[in-house]
Order: sequence, then C-alpha cells, then structure tokens
Amino acid sequence: MPQLKQSAKRLRQSKKCAARNKQVKDGLDYLLRQFRKSINVKDKSKAEEWSRKLIKTIDKAAKRNIYKKNNAARKKSRMMKK
Repeated sequence: MPQLKQSAKRLRQSKKCAARNKQVKDGLDYLLRQFRKSINVKDKSKAEEWSRKLIKTIDKAAKRNIYKKNNAARKKSRMMKK
C-alpha cells in the first residue's frame, strides 16, 4: 500500500491505464482470431475485411504507445505473410 499521496495517485492511474491497454489488446486478439479463422476456411473476402480492421487497430495501438512501433510493424508483417 502506498504511503505517499502522490504514489497512491500513480497507482490509481497505472491501474486505469493497464485496464485500458488490456481492453485494446484483447480486442486485437479477437480480430486476429477472426482473421486466422477466415484464412483457414479459405474465405478470401472475409480475410481481407478482417485484415483491414486488424491493421487499423494495430496502427492505433502503436500510435497510443500500447505497442511499440517495431512490434506493431512486425505483427502486421507476419499477418500479411499468411
């Protein structure tokens, strides 16, 4: 338990931030699962649709520093190989 007022505030802030980041990452995981599922079913139009959504979301996450720039680029690159 924090002793100082400012450390208690930092703890509150970091919990909020972590919850927000987790929500974004969980959404990305869902999109990635849907993308992989559409690839396995060989549904090209669905796969393209999911890939556009996934790329957009990865870029937003990188912009908000949820993922680092190179991490986001690597995820997009690996996804597009499939």
